[in-house]
Amino acid sequence: MQVDVKSVLRWIGEDRMPYPVTRVKVAHVLDQAETFLWPALLEEDGSDCLAAAAVGIERVWPTRSTISSETWHTLFSGATMHLDILVVAGAFLIETLDLADVLAWKASTGTRVRVLVADPDSPAVLMRAAELSLDWLPGRCRSTLQHLRPVRGISVRPHQTVAYASLFRFDEIILANTHAAGVWACHSPVLQVRRTCSAELFAFYQRSFERVWGSDR
Repeated sequence: MQVDVKSVLRWIGEDRMPYPVTRVKVAHVLDQAETFLWPALLEEDGSDCLAAAAVGIERVWPTRSTISSETWHTLFSGATMHLDILVVAGAFLIETLDLADVLAWKASTGTRVRVLVADPDSPAVLMRAAELSLDWLPGRCRSTLQHLRPVRGISVRPHQTVAYASLFRFDEIILANTHAAGVWACHSPVLQVRRTCSAELFAFYQRSFERVWGSDR
C-alpha cells in the first residue's frame, strides 16, 4: 500500500488509527472488514460514522460535463458483471458513446445490462421540462427509448419516478449525478462511489436503483 513501515508499526504497537482512505485500501487488500482490523470503529460517535461512510466517495466532479469521454469509455469498458443506468433522457450518453453498440457488446460478453429511461409522458418529465423550459425533453426521452429498445441482450424500461439523481453503476463503482431544482443535470455535481468494506453510500444508491427498477415493471 506504499505505507511507511514505521506507520504500520504505530498502528499495531500504539493502537493508532490510519486515515479513512488508507483503512479502506488495507481492508480491501487483506479481504477483511475495517471493523475487524480496527474494532474501535464500532465505538465511534455519529459524526465519526459519517466520516467513515464518506470514505466511499473516490472522486467528485463539479459538473457532469467535466467528465471526459475517455472516462466514460473506461468505465463502460471495465464493467464485466453489472451495468445499470438510471436517467431522465440520457441523450448525452448517445452523443458521447456509440451507446447501443457499447451496451450490445457488454451484454454479449455476459454483463447484465439494465437501463431505466424516464417515461416521456410521465408527470415527472413534464414537470422537469416546465421547470427548466425544455420543451424538447419528452422527445429526448422518447428517442432514447427508441434507440435502446432494439438492442439485443439488455433490459430497458421506462420509469415514472422523480429522478433525484442519475445513476450509473459499473460493477463496484457508481456515479451519482445529483439533480437540483432549476439546474440542468449536466451542470450538477457527480460523485464517484466505490463499494467498500464499511461505506454505505454504494448500497444506498444501489437500493435506489433497485427501488425504481422494481416499481415500473
